[in-house]
Amino acid sequence: MPADRLHLTLMLALTFTTGINDAVGYLGLDKVFTGNMTGNVVVLGMALSGGTGLPVLGPALALGGFVVGAAAGGRQLRTAPGGWCLRVSAAFAVVALLITALGIFLLVLGDPSHAQMVTVTTIAAVAMGLQAAAARHLAVKDVTTVVVTSTLTGLAADSFLGARRAGGSGRRLAAVALILLGALLGALLLKAELGLGLLVAGLAIAVVTVVGWLHGAGAGLASGAAGR
Repeated sequence: MPADRLHLTLMLALTFTTGINDAVGYLGLDKVFTGNMTGNVVVLGMALSGGTGLPVLGPALALGGFVVGAAAGGRQLRTAPGGWCLRVSAAFAVVALLITALGIFLLVLGDPSHAQMVTVTTIAAVAMGLQAAAARHLAVKDVTTVVVTSTLTGLAADSFLGARRAGGSGRRLAAVALILLGALLGALLLKAELGLGLLVAGLAIAVVTVVGWLHGAGAGLASGAAGR
C-alpha cells in the first residue's frame, strides 16, 4: 500500500479512538474532553459563569495537559525526517501505553474519586496532545485525529453547494463518521466498565503504531536496497 494511503487509513483509525476517549471522558469522567479541546474551552467558559454544575478543574487541567503533550511532541519531532519515522512510532507508542495504562487503572479501581478522575483525564489529554503533534508531523490533509470542525468546514465549503472543488470528500466524511462511531462505541462500553473504552482505544492505537512502524521500516529497507 502506498505510504500516503496507509497514513490516511491509520490516522482515520486514530480519529475513531479519539471518539472513544472523548465519550469516556465526558460521560464517565466528569464532563471532560481529552481530545477535543474546543469542547473543553466551551465547557470551561460556561462553568466560569457559575450555577451550571459544570466542572472547572477538569477541563482546565485537560487543556494544560494537551498543550504539554503537543509541545513535547513538537520538540521530539522538531528535527525528525518527513513521513513515518522512528520518532513518530515512539510518539504513538507512548500514547498507546498511556491510554492503555489508564484503562487498566480504571478497570482495577472500579469507582474512582473525583481527584482520580481528574488525574486520568489530565494524563489522557497529555497523550492526545502528543498524538495530535505526531499526526501533524505526518500532515495527512483534513485528518488531525482529534477534531473534525475544520474537516466539516472543508467538506461543506468544497461541496456542490459551495465552491464545487473536487477531491477530499471521502476522507472528510470518513473522519466525521469514525469519530461519531468511536463516541458511540465509547458510550456503549461505559455501560459495561468505566475503563473498558480506554483499554480498547489504547490497544487500537498500539496496533496503529505497529503497522505504521513496520511499513516505515519496510520502506526504509527498500529505499536502502534501491540505493545500492
